[in-house]
Amino acid sequence: MGYNYEEDYSMETSDLKKGLNWRVILTTATLVALAVLIYSLRKDIIQVVKNLGKVNALALLLMIPFEFANYDVYARFYMSVFKTLGERVGYWAMYRLNLELNFVNHILPSGGVSGISYFTVRMRRQHVSGAKATMSQVLKLFLLYLSFQPLLVLGLLLLAARGHVNNLVMVVAASLITLLVVGTLVAIYVIEDKDRINTALTVVAKALNRIVHLFRRSTPEAIHIESAQKTFRELHDNYQVLKANWRELKRPFIYMTLANITEIGALYSVYIAFGHLVNLGAVILAYAVANFAGLISVLPAGIGVYEGLMTAVLVATGIPADLSIPVTIMYRVINMTIQLTPGYVLYQRALKRGLGPPKIA
Repeated sequence: MGYNYEEDYSMETSDLKKGLNWRVILTTATLVALAVLIYSLRKDIIQVVKNLGKVNALALLLMIPFEFANYDVYARFYMSVFKTLGERVGYWAMYRLNLELNFVNHILPSGGVSGISYFTVRMRRQHVSGAKATMSQVLKLFLLYLSFQPLLVLGLLLLAARGHVNNLVMVVAASLITLLVVGTLVAIYVIEDKDRINTALTVVAKALNRIVHLFRRSTPEAIHIESAQKTFRELHDNYQVLKANWRELKRPFIYMTLANITEIGALYSVYIAFGHLVNLGAVILAYAVANFAGLISVLPAGIGVYEGLMTAVLVATGIPADLSIPVTIMYRVINMTIQLTPGYVLYQRALKRGLGPPKIA
């Protein structure tokens, strides 16, 4: 679903006959999106440079091990899930692919849909079916947000202990927790039944086809419905495998909890670099709000929406704007630099290799 990398791959031969190279098209589109991202961040980058003299560089370097630890837990998550689904994948292959995935999700904002499409095609090099690859991505998102619920409760307790819980904070936290609980129940209800998941995802696929058709008139069906429905049925079958082996999901759940913790740790390390030990609960809540909002942003990496909401929540929890604004900007710029730079290199390397089969890393 989303940006149809599979279609681009399957149409390579016809594109070459027309004198077009699909890899050049993808590369050009990526470079344009990256240029838009950098242009959007231009003021933030200047602000970061201005603030470099005010921070503890050694403390700021803590972001690096936090980010590398984040990549590590994602790689281990994929290994664990695919093992349950009966597939064997390599650690470094998953580590590199996670960097590529971060890059795609930042450059092509679609709530993770573009990333799922890309991941599905890339996993062919590991001889993993599209349904299993999609299942791993759905499970990742599910467990990522499910594991954030206890962290949100912890954040509220920490805020309450310092007297930083007001009506706005309570409304925001309660809304997030409710959204997570309801979303979890709806997702389980849909995927439990083969007909329900087929109907629900077919509706989504058709809606995405209409959206894509608005921009690509020559592509009436970017997502092939019949092929997609086969994948939906396989998705349900893979869910049943995971359900039957639910005890084995304990480890993936722990990995996603660690993924959230490492990102919060990276953000908090910037506050340490600025010489402030702020309430951890405020950082947890602000991070959650910003990431949820970033899912629906139409701009690359949620530029503007992410920073604005994170700052607003931090101010509401008692952290002054003259601290939260530069910290948020510096975190975003450095975080994206750490993620996008290697992600772009690996993504381009994958394009040159054709994204596709068959080679076990």
